[in-house]
Amino acid sequence: MKRTFLLFFAVLLQTSIVCFGQQSDNSTPAVTNIAGAEYPRILPDLRVAFRIKAPEAQKVQIDLGKKYDMEKGSDGFWTVTTDPQVPGFHYYSLVIDGVAVADPASDTFFGMSREASGIEIPEAGVDFHLIKDVPHGTVQSKRYFSSKTNSWRRIFVYLPPGYEQNPTKKYPVLYLQHGAGEDETGWVKQGHLDIIMDNLIAEKQAVPMIVVTTNEYVIRNIGAGYNTESTNHFMDLFKDELVDVIIPFVNKNYRIENDREHRAIAGLSMGGGTSFWIGMLNPDKFAWVGAFSSSAFRGVNGNIFDAEKQIPGIFTNPENFNKQLKLLYISSGEQDHSYEYTKKTIETFKEKGLKLEYNYFPGAHEWHVWRKALHDFVPKLFKK
Repeated sequence: MKRTFLLFFAVLLQTSIVCFGQQSDNSTPAVTNIAGAEYPRILPDLRVAFRIKAPEAQKVQIDLGKKYDMEKGSDGFWTVTTDPQVPGFHYYSLVIDGVAVADPASDTFFGMSREASGIEIPEAGVDFHLIKDVPHGTVQSKRYFSSKTNSWRRIFVYLPPGYEQNPTKKYPVLYLQHGAGEDETGWVKQGHLDIIMDNLIAEKQAVPMIVVTTNEYVIRNIGAGYNTESTNHFMDLFKDELVDVIIPFVNKNYRIENDREHRAIAGLSMGGGTSFWIGMLNPDKFAWVGAFSSSAFRGVNGNIFDAEKQIPGIFTNPENFNKQLKLLYISSGEQDHSYEYTKKTIETFKEKGLKLEYNYFPGAHEWHVWRKALHDFVPKLFKK
């Protein structure tokens, strides 16, 4: 193990930031590379070329959803070119003699329950999540003390363009949740939250709003005994943190329209299930609810998702939900592992008379799908 980490630091010190001049294959450095790093490089057909210097390593691989064995040259550099990749953001690891580590040439992102490398694969013609010459808002990192956990915690707060210039204007707020193995940084770094919001507001597609990203892990994880009861307990704890601590903190520190009609909740994957559950059970707090690629619709531990049991009255009294909710929105990637479950849930909701809007996007359980879901969801919020 000691030798492996020495090899990793050798990679960090000896390589990755190497300029090779003009490339004959028309490849370009990934936008997720650290400053000056020429590799990894993206080819026109969306294959990715990696080049790593690790002269003492015995075996080096790139794990990009699939493991690719790298070939060692006489100069100590290891190289490989992957298959064409699906557009969007992907976590990946550098595997040195069996130990997965972050690539020192890449920016790191908290995902897979650790800091991991990430790479952005461009999608032709899609630019809603890219920086444009429009007015830009700000993202603040705010610390708060939680009486529930007896600890200091953090949220990120997106403030729309013009917030600082108009000290009397109040704004609606969207509470946005991350997925399993991620944290409050996810929507800001991987999700490009602020850029998506800036562009939508500039195009007058979205109402200017404040967006708060939180950390759902009030307890670090659900634990080995993952079942419906532990999941409900986990969501109960986060609901208390959100409703009793975070929302009052945001109301005190920002200019918020403090009523249910101006408060929304949404999230992806685990956060989609949490947002659906909290939003539907607390219509006095949230009038707008969004669930992106929610794994909850699959059920837990092989148990089929029982909507009426989880949300009493959703089938027996859908009119009550229809009256209170301004919007229930559900989305999924078409290649997502929960796609069929989500599709079935939507059809059942419709048959039972529950009003909702929904959409499907090309892709699996991945950030590019969730960005598109956010881009589709936000313009529907806080409009009469």
